[in-house]
This record gives sequence, structure tokens and C-alpha cells, in this order.
Amino acid sequence: MKIDIDRLREKELIERNYRIVERLRFLESPRRHKEMMAFHIGERIRFSPPGRERHFGVLVKDNRKTVTVVTEQGDRWNVSPFLLSKVKPQKGGRKKKGNLIELQKARS
Repeated sequence: MKIDIDRLREKELIERNYRIVERLRFLESPRRHKEMMAFHIGERIRFSPPGRERHFGVLVKDNRKTVTVVTEQGDRWNVSPFLLSKVKPQKGGRKKKGNLIELQKARS
């Protein structure tokens, strides 16, 4: 179905735009949910923000569109799940308690 948008009034364009954006959000929702289900609270992860160095941390909370990560430096980040990668457990240097990893902050 073709729609000639050049003949639509501003109010009609805004209404169609709203419906298109809502439909795109609806279609994106299952994909985002699947990405978030790949990770679990307490899991050690890494991510690289655009133009910045790689960060390592622990996933502490699932949000609606993002997850909250506490980095090894103690910073909190809200990160989109598609930027995350799982980190395989390392031997030594970290204490595990059940599913959670306790990060030890170096103190000088």
C-alpha cells in the first residue's frame, strides 16, 4: 500500500509517525528481551563504550531497556545488552559467593 505523504497535512503526518514509531518499538521488544535474557544478575561481563576503553564489571540490575553494571573501578553504568560480552571466570584474584562475584577495590 503506497501512501503519498506529500498530500498529507501536518496533523496526519504526526499521527502516522506516532503509529510507525510505536510499531517499530513493538517489533524491537522481543529482540531486546532475548538480548537481556542472555545475561544474569551477578554475572561478570565486559563492554566497550564508543570511543572509550574496555570496562569489566558485574551485572547488578535488569532495567527496562538496559542493564546496570558496576565496574571494577566502582562506577555504575546503564548499558544496552547488545554492548555486553560475558567474561569467563578467572582463577584467583576474585572471591565467588554463590552466583555473585565480589569485586575488591584496590586501596592505596
